[in-house]
Amino acid sequence: MGLDMALWQEITVSVFLVVAGIFGLVGSFGLLKLPDPMTRLHAPTKATTLGVGGVLIASMLYFIFAKGQISFHELMITLFLFLTAPITAHFLAKANLHTNVNRADVPPPVGDRPWAGYESDDARRIAEGESTPGA
Repeated sequence: MGLDMALWQEITVSVFLVVAGIFGLVGSFGLLKLPDPMTRLHAPTKATTLGVGGVLIASMLYFIFAKGQISFHELMITLFLFLTAPITAHFLAKANLHTNVNRADVPPPVGDRPWAGYESDDARRIAEGESTPGA
């Protein structure tokens, strides 16, 4: 069975693949070259996620144009990616904050609550009767 795609359809799929490749390359380069873990964290969670999204859109368009059917696999992959990437980035940032940043170097928060990264630590200290750092 031949694939009868019009030229504009092939160009559309190709453009999404090329743009996705550029985003993936930029995200990978940022992961390698940015100076510290907190800035390196943005490269894979932002640019590479857009790169994978571009590949998934190109795949969906290919199946619509060439096969005449909608593929839901890409939608499930996209949903999984957009749910897990920010959660993973949050966990990595919080782990980096707790292991590599001296709490005294963190600027004071606005208001009476501690920074969200330290809030559970402060709640535990209060429950155990300890004083919070800086108090």
